[in-house]
Amino acid sequence: MAQSLNRWVRRGLWACVAALATTATAAQAEGRIRVAQQFGIGYLLLDVVREQQLIEKHGKPLGVDVQVEWAQLSGATVMNEALLAGSLDIVSAGIPPALVLWDRTRGKQNVKVVASLGSLPNYLLTNNPNVRSLKDLSDKDRIAVPAAGVGFQSRTLQIETARQFGAAEFKRFDTISVSLPHPDATAALIKGGSEVNTHFSSAPFYYQALENKQVRKVLSSYDILGGPATFNVLYTTQKFHDENPKTYKAFYNALVEAEQFVKANKAKAAEVFIRVQQSKLSPELVRRIVEDPENDFTVTPQRTFVYADELQKLGVIKNRATSWKDYFFEEAHALPGS
Repeated sequence: MAQSLNRWVRRGLWACVAALATTATAAQAEGRIRVAQQFGIGYLLLDVVREQQLIEKHGKPLGVDVQVEWAQLSGATVMNEALLAGSLDIVSAGIPPALVLWDRTRGKQNVKVVASLGSLPNYLLTNNPNVRSLKDLSDKDRIAVPAAGVGFQSRTLQIETARQFGAAEFKRFDTISVSLPHPDATAALIKGGSEVNTHFSSAPFYYQALENKQVRKVLSSYDILGGPATFNVLYTTQKFHDENPKTYKAFYNALVEAEQFVKANKAKAAEVFIRVQQSKLSPELVRRIVEDPENDFTVTPQRTFVYADELQKLGVIKNRATSWKDYFFEEAHALPGS
C-alpha cells in the first residue's frame, strides 16, 4: 500500500506542476507575483496577507499595481519543481527543503529565503501503543509526512535519527515513510486501522489528532532543535528578487505587516484563518492554537542555522553556510535571526 500511496501522491504533484506551468510566462514583468502556500495554520501570515490584500496595498506607494496569483499545494517536492520550472515566483516549505534548493542552485538560479513564516513545533504522533520512542519503530510501521525523505519533517527526523543511531543511519526511517498531505494523514491516524499509524504532524492537525485518546506524542521538533525554531519559510530565485525589486519589497513589507496584525489581533487572526482556508475547525480551537505560546508567527528566523549545520554534516547539502544570512536575501538581514 505504501508504494501505491506514493504513486498516487507523485501523480497528483506532477499534475499540479503541469497545471501551473500552463500559466507561466517566459519573462516576469514588475507588478506580478505568483505565491504558493501549503496547508495548516503555519501559513497564517499568508492568509492575512491574502485576505487584507497587503501586497497590493504596499505596491501602491512604490508605484506598482501588483497582480497577485495564489496557489495551494502540498509538499516541498512540488513546490521546488514549480519554482525551478518558472511556474511560481514565491514558494513555501520547511527550512530543510529551502536549504537543499539553496545548496543545489548556487551559481545557477541562486535560490534564497525571503522570510520565515513562524516558529511552530511539529509533533511525531502515533496510535501504535508499542511505540514510545524512535527505537520502537519497526518495518511494520508507516510514518506519514508531506514529502517523504526530503521535506521538513523527514529532514528533522533524519537529524534526530543520526544522533540516536549514528550518522550512517540517518535515513533509517525513510524506508517506512510515505508522502501524504497532513489532512489525510490526520484522518488515518484518528480513524485507525490503516498502515499509516504514525504522523509527523504540524498545527492545527496535531491538535485535532491528540483529541483522540489512542493518539499520543512521541517527540517534538523543538526537542530536536533545542527550542523554538522556524518551521516554514518562503523562498525564491535571485532572478525574481533582482528583476522585480518593487514587487519583492511590496511582498516583504506585506509579510511584516501581517506579523504585526497577528501579534496585536490574535482573535481576529484566528477568524482570518477560518475564512481564508474555509476551515471547519471550531473558532475556539483555532484561537487556542494562535494564542499557544509555543507558536510564534514571525518573519524572524529562529534556529535555522541548526539545519544548515546538521544537514551539511550529514552530506545532505554540500555548501557550508557560515551564517543564516548566507541563505536569506538581504532584506531580512536586519532582523535578529539565527
